Amino acid sequence: MGSQSPLSLQVAKALSIQAHPDKSLAAILHKQQPEVYKDDNHKPEMALALTEFEALCGFVGLEEIKTVLQNVPEISEVVGTASANQVLHLSKEAGEKKRKEVLQSLFTKLMSASKAVISDAVFKLISRLNIKSKVRGLTEKEELVLRLEKQYPGDVGVIASFLFNYVKLNSGEALYLGANEPHAYLHGECVECMATSDNVVRAGLTPKKLDVQTLCSILTYKQGFPEILHGVPSNPYTVKYLPPFDEFEVDQCILPQGASTVFPAIPGPSVFLVVKGRGTVRQAFSEELVGEGDVLFTPANAQISVRTTSGLSLYRAGISSRFFK
Repeated sequence: MGSQSPLSLQVAKALSIQAHPDKSLAAILHKQQPEVYKDDNHKPEMALALTEFEALCGFVGLEEIKTVLQNVPEISEVVGTASANQVLHLSKEAGEKKRKEVLQSLFTKLMSASKAVISDAVFKLISRLNIKSKVRGLTEKEELVLRLEKQYPGDVGVIASFLFNYVKLNSGEALYLGANEPHAYLHGECVECMATSDNVVRAGLTPKKLDVQTLCSILTYKQGFPEILHGVPSNPYTVKYLPPFDEFEVDQCILPQGASTVFPAIPGPSVFLVVKGRGTVRQAFSEELVGEGDVLFTPANAQISVRTTSGLSLYRAGISSRFFK
């Protein structure tokens, strides 16, 4: 059972298009390239928005991919007409396996194209969008592409972003990311919780080391908009977020001035992160004053009492309650 860790993350510039390998693949990659893949664990994660938070996550559905290919000719120029037509001529009745195979072929050709080919395609794309913007309003995705190109000129991630879901979270909404799912955090502040691992396979929107072949080979190629978690209230001040992982769950606790609450004893340990305000945290034999930026570890089977006179926002990460059932 891997441990979990929460952190507060502020994204001002897009973070890489990436995926995290599943546990069996992580072990293989660690054995083959220990200098790149530092451990043999998987890395499920969740981003819980503190502000409006933007991300790319997973592939859009088949019909939207067809629309993209019709409206973004630069993709067909990179992958070739035959590859694009494979998608365009795919019927709605095509099985899931066939849809995934065709998408994998298209995406792999796009991501594997030479830097020169991609740079030329991105230049044409941006020039076309700038002209279009003078005669019509651009779509949200087109506006995003222009923004990404300014951050990463000539990068394959700029053009590949058309194939991903553009997700906008409001404060208090969460996005979870399973193994082998493509994603990129774009902008905003969140509390991120993940299993303890540094395994990241990157393929775009980054100056860091790329492993395009591995990324394209491991993705699930599932299509459709990802699930957004809104959390379930535990009490008037606390909301629980329970992604489908054994590794962790997260509680968001926002105490107004003069309020207090109790976190019941649970079978596993917890990590608390204070995001805003000041207050006190009391365990069986100790009481501690906490403030913004503080992190506390609490052992299993410990009841935790929290109170504040000024207001306090904190987050608790612990092993998923599903694991103990």
